[in-house]
Amino acid sequence: QVQLAESGGGSVQPGASLSLSCVASGRALDSHAMGWFRQGPGKEREFVAAIRWYNGATYYADSVKGRFTISRDRAKNTVYLQMNSLKHEDTAVYYCAAKERVIVSTIRSEYHYWGQGTQVTVSS
Repeated sequence: QVQLAESGGGSVQPGASLSLSCVASGRALDSHAMGWFRQGPGKEREFVAAIRWYNGATYYADSVKGRFTISRDRAKNTVYLQMNSLKHEDTAVYYCAAKERVIVSTIRSEYHYWGQGTQVTVSS
């Protein structure tokens, strides 16, 4: 079992930055991939970014490429999502997720563990 706890959400204006954190506990993550998903009002939960824990390879949704950066700190068992140039359409609950195999996926159902989510609101 892997337990995930997100933090760092908040309310910001368009163009601002926010950093989300997700602390993982319960199991070593070297054989896992970690991802961030989000669910906006009235929308399906969608892939945002993912990272292979053991080598740090990253993947992004086209909608956030160039604005968001996913990273991890192996010593702290923490994955981060740095969000820059935020837009109204980035408003969502952001979820951290862990996948038991190292192959990264953009498919929600392939992730085995989820955090409780953290709200990000971008509003002028």
